[in-house]
Amino acid sequence: MSAPTFSLVYPAIEALLTHYRQRAQTADALGMELSGILAACPDYDAARARLATSQHPIVAVLENTVHRHPRALHAILNLLQPVFATLPWRYGYAARADCPDLNQRLAWAELIGPLAPWRSHRICLGLTAIGPHTRYPEHAHPAVETYLVLDGHAHWRIGHEEMTVGPGNFILHPGGAVHAMETGDTPLLAAYTWSGDLDSPSVYPA
Repeated sequence: MSAPTFSLVYPAIEALLTHYRQRAQTADALGMELSGILAACPDYDAARARLATSQHPIVAVLENTVHRHPRALHAILNLLQPVFATLPWRYGYAARADCPDLNQRLAWAELIGPLAPWRSHRICLGLTAIGPHTRYPEHAHPAVETYLVLDGHAHWRIGHEEMTVGPGNFILHPGGAVHAMETGDTPLLAAYTWSGDLDSPSVYPA
């Protein structure tokens, strides 16, 4: 049997972009950032890209989660659920002595971007998944980043600001902003975007 093509994932991305289009109508910093992401989104031409079954442990966490999310997110989650195992989940940080198994509890799947099946050198769009009772430590990157929480809740810190966010909430991280997330009893699934410097990776501050 041939490997599945990226066309299986495309409906979920289009549902996500539809959600972004609605939020981009607001003329604030987040709306303008999403407008720029949408304008830079490349024409879909990756239908022949092949996907492989992901072996990352985060897949089982997501597949076994009872989803509780607003009706506005139903279409996105319902389209993502069957394809979790084919997404390109990875983890790119060096090991940390204070959380040695973080690479098993945290992963992201780039769907549009320089390393993604749907290639773009102007923006990134993908998913971040964090297992329950997991802290994603303070980190930063030059790229401007947005998050849309799709499922689960997390305690968020951006600089000195702290908040608890859940499904339907958007977060905007300016370039270089130090931020961290920590989950409770449920995993977190969020869509992310990057714009600006796509080449410099996320790093843990010294």
